[in-house]
Amino acid sequence: MLPVNSTTSFSSTFLVTGIPGLEAVHIWISIPFCAIFLITLVGNVTIMTVIWREQTLHVPMYLFLAMLAASDLGLSLFTFPTMLKIFWLDAREVTFPACFTQMFFIHTFQDFESAVILAMAFDRYVAISHPLHYSSILTNSVIARIGFTIVSRTFAVQVPLPILLRRLCFCRSNVLSHSYCLHPDILRLSCSNTRINSIFGLFVVLSTMGLDFLLIILSYVLILKTVLSIASHGGRLKALNTCISHISAVVVFFTPMICLSMLHRFGPRLPSHVYVTLANMHFFIPPVMNPIVYVVKTRQIQDKILKLFIKKREESQITFIT
Repeated sequence: MLPVNSTTSFSSTFLVTGIPGLEAVHIWISIPFCAIFLITLVGNVTIMTVIWREQTLHVPMYLFLAMLAASDLGLSLFTFPTMLKIFWLDAREVTFPACFTQMFFIHTFQDFESAVILAMAFDRYVAISHPLHYSSILTNSVIARIGFTIVSRTFAVQVPLPILLRRLCFCRSNVLSHSYCLHPDILRLSCSNTRINSIFGLFVVLSTMGLDFLLIILSYVLILKTVLSIASHGGRLKALNTCISHISAVVVFFTPMICLSMLHRFGPRLPSHVYVTLANMHFFIPPVMNPIVYVVKTRQIQDKILKLFIKKREESQITFIT
């Protein structure tokens, strides 16, 4: 005999969650989130536009930066709107297809960004360790192949995830832990055998972000070895200074994710809003910080942005006069 509530245990939708315990002040919390979202949009679109329009910036370092801005923009567009809908409208229902689609794109852009950060680490290694051969090693064709490899790897590991999820049954609670759909969170609600999904999900994480992080560390070990071999103190500082922006990107992208993983597995049981906050930091902080850091630390980007806005202003004045 079926339980009395069995008819209500099956659902065609998931319920996403805001910030637990702070539901009463969601409207106020939405204000800084809106500001972050706007800065993210303006910052990343500006960087992509400047690099696209300026031929002098069509070099490996800035092409990788444009890829990073594109991944940040995509990640923001698939996370922020869902959270703002919760804050403003308390709209929490998400259908299965919409949830699986959001999950796919969130993890796709997440893996894409991880791979781009690794490519940028390789760029910095070549620039510091082989400066005389930099342009001959990182040619346009090599950059194109790196970009194609990043896209191919990302789609190869991410496409099976929603396909495997479609075979599962969801007959437990339909309340997700976050404001967006994530693969581990969805698996937790399934009443089917999720062994294959869990194993494949772990393989995806280890073979993408896990491997990328190890290779980034290896790159910086080699970079540090090269820097220490430079005779002059000023030369060492100049070489390290070219890595500051990239190191910031590595820190803001990987630190919240590693902290969240460690807390889930080895840390004390903390209030749910702590885990939600760390997850939000992982998805929201890099897209807003990366353009700020690169604009502040990169004089060429500053100059080209000023040139772009001055040109736009002059064009608008001419249009107004005519």
